[in-house]
Amino acid sequence: MTAMAADTPPRPSLRERKKLRTRAAIRTATYRLAAADGWEATTVERIAAAADVSPSTVVRYFPVKEDILLTSELDPLVEARLRARPADEEPLESLRAVILDAVTAVLADEPEETRLRARLLVEVPAVRARLTETTAETGRRLADALAERTGRATDDLEVRVFTAAVLGALREATVYWAERGRRDDDLIPLLNRTVDALKDGLALRTRP
Repeated sequence: MTAMAADTPPRPSLRERKKLRTRAAIRTATYRLAAADGWEATTVERIAAAADVSPSTVVRYFPVKEDILLTSELDPLVEARLRARPADEEPLESLRAVILDAVTAVLADEPEETRLRARLLVEVPAVRARLTETTAETGRRLADALAERTGRATDDLEVRVFTAAVLGALREATVYWAERGRRDDDLIPLLNRTVDALKDGLALRTRP
């Protein structure tokens, strides 16, 4: 396990654990079907049958099919870790630390699923379009944490622009990685390089 484990929240209730098991079963079934038959053939009905739940249960947990790939239980943990970063740390470095820790954890725990998700991100327009929406939701959570850390209002324009710019850049770096072979050891350096580009002010210089 990675450093993310050190911030594991208290054990959830029995009801919450049942919900997590159901979500996990739906995700496992979806990845298995998508890997074998492709995304279009992976219908809600087939996912439900493979996960041993009803189609309405799948829709209740994941109203949009693409959310099965793109939503994560890590978001609250990333938000909590962002709030816990040193108060004098630059916000960009705080985001780098918590997001890269989360990505490292996912790569370690779900390497095959991560590569499949990346492939579908490139091949399926609906997956890429939905990623933009789910990234916006993640951005709202992180913007709230950054606003608190910097003493700004939660609807502060600079906070929103800053958070959206960072997450948008990291999303584009992930697409870049997906288009170029999806090697596990390439993603973290690419994300670090992306944050460095933001830190340098996005100065695009001509290469010698």
